[in-house]
Amino acid sequence: MPSAASNDDLAKRLALVEDQLAIYQLVSSIGPLVDSNSLREAAELWTEDGTFENDRGAWHGRDEIRGMLEETPHQSLVGGGVGHVLSLPQVVLDGDTAVATLYGSVFRYSGDGRFTVFRVLASRLECIRTADGWQISRRTNQLLDGSPKAPQLLAGLREAAVLDV
Repeated sequence: MPSAASNDDLAKRLALVEDQLAIYQLVSSIGPLVDSNSLREAAELWTEDGTFENDRGAWHGRDEIRGMLEETPHQSLVGGGVGHVLSLPQVVLDGDTAVATLYGSVFRYSGDGRFTVFRVLASRLECIRTADGWQISRRTNQLLDGSPKAPQLLAGLREAAVLDV
């Protein structure tokens, strides 16, 4: 018969697996939500005061994030055929916070059933556990364009601290 200590260990391990799966679900929701123009739902993946930043700017709070998705650049992509594809993240959990590091690719429809790669990036999601489950507090994307920013972001794979990129 298992001891109470082994039951406690098993419960802790199960909780870690459940947290990791929840973060996988969070990450895997981003592409389908933005590509289907489910903009309210996409913005709600972030905390109320969450941040999304990339080489084109930074948006703070759900309203700004949703507003960015409503703007012409994103709407032109969706209207022309696009797929935001994210890799399986490396997740580092630390209590009620987590960091997910992954790659992202944006594919644009180019006609005749073909797609071209539009963007390839490194992505870091800083997540927190909220009353509503895991949410993104900060997402940082860096183009893999040869600059040192994307490798720096990827090199922080196991760090829970915010990187200065």
